[in-house]
This record gives sequence, structure tokens and C-alpha cells, in this order.
Amino acid sequence: MPLQALLWDVDGTLAETERDGHRLAFNRAFVDLGVPLHWDEDSYGALLAISGGRERITAALEAAQGAPADPGLVAELQARKQRHYAALVAAGELRLRSGVAELIAEANGAGLVQAIVTTSGRPAVTALANHLLAELAGCFRLWVCGEDVARKKPDPEAYLGALQQLGLPAEAALALEDSGNGLEAADRAGVACLLTPSHYGNAESPERLWPARAVVSQLGTGAVVLRGPACQGPRITLSYLQDLLEASLP
Repeated sequence: MPLQALLWDVDGTLAETERDGHRLAFNRAFVDLGVPLHWDEDSYGALLAISGGRERITAALEAAQGAPADPGLVAELQARKQRHYAALVAAGELRLRSGVAELIAEANGAGLVQAIVTTSGRPAVTALANHLLAELAGCFRLWVCGEDVARKKPDPEAYLGALQQLGLPAEAALALEDSGNGLEAADRAGVACLLTPSHYGNAESPERLWPARAVVSQLGTGAVVLRGPACQGPRITLSYLQDLLEASLP
């Protein structure tokens, strides 16, 4: 089946947002409210096993105080974190990963459907789209965000919902992800996946990333195929993605 749609994850895939964006925003929200939490790179990486900002805050508070977290405090911390994240993006602290803009533009020019499929909140996605994607934001027909699902990645609900809304079979789409949680969500939805590991994705065990059709260092010029079919050019192109869709799982 020809490739008809690209389904893009956001955090870690479009930009290195987890380490350099969300983590810093959470820490600033904790300072705002005098909450005695601080997430360094390693501790935040461990928390990424929990999908969703509210869920991470809740888990950290309950671990620290040995009691259920106050829902009002969780909501206020999440709201402040979203504002800090938007400010970081607006200040130019984040950049798209190599090759992302080129592949989005190439897919748009070829008439492919593109959608964002993320469990990040819509305010965070909006901030990134407004400041990093700019005119490319119009290339996406659909956004499925954290507020749109009952179960976040690695549950396949976000991908299944996107396919249903787009009216496409899983076999016609390819997902772009950066981590094991996202890969598992795509795989469970029957969607082939290209993995471009983020800072935290690189720390995961190779076995967790095995279901990906290919694992590449980046999408742009200088891309190295870490596992999967060889790429004939200097960057990841639609031709390579079509080959992945047709390839058998390893």
C-alpha cells in the first residue's frame, strides 16, 4: 500500500522538548509555589515512564509526601508549567530537530496527510506550533493531544483515534517517534514506525526499540541508520519512508 499519511509525535521527535523545555518549566513551577521538588536530567528521565504532566506531578508529590496529592495543587502546578513552557518556546530556547522541517515540507508537497499524535497537552503543542513550525503548522490536518484521549501512550488510543478521524487504515500510515512509549503505542495500533531517538530515547534498552521499522540518528543531512534498511541519500526522505512501509518487520 502506498504511503498516505505521516503521524508525528511531538516531544523529543519534533524538538528536544523534554530535557530542554518541559523539565525546566516543571522546575520553575515548583519554585513558584514553593514545592520542594527539583528534577535534574536523570530524575526527569526516569519519570518519563509516566505519560502526561499531571500524572508525573501527581506521582512525584505522592512519593515525596507519602499521601495522595492535592488535585488543586496538581492543577495549579500544571497550569504554571504550561505558561513557563510557552515562555521558553517564545524566547527561542528550543529548535526543531535536524531534518524535521524539510520532511514536513516534502510530505506536504507530495500531498500526504500529516497529523500530530501526542499525549502532550494542547497548550504546549500550540506554543511549539506557533513559534517553531510557523507556516508549516498548516501542513497538519489533525492534532490528537493528551486531552483527547482517556489513556495516554503507550496505549494505542491516540493513534487509533487519529486513524479513525482521518479515515485511513493503519497500513497506509507511518509514525515518527523518539521513545519506547510512543513506539509501543504505534505498534499496538498496527502503525509502522520510524524511530529517531531523543536524548532520553537513546537511554532506553535496544530491546524496547526493536519493533521500529528503522532507528535513525536524525532526519536531516548526516542521518545515520542505527538499525534497519540502508538510506541511499544523506537524509531521510519520503522515498525511504515508503521503503520502510513496504519492509517486513525484522
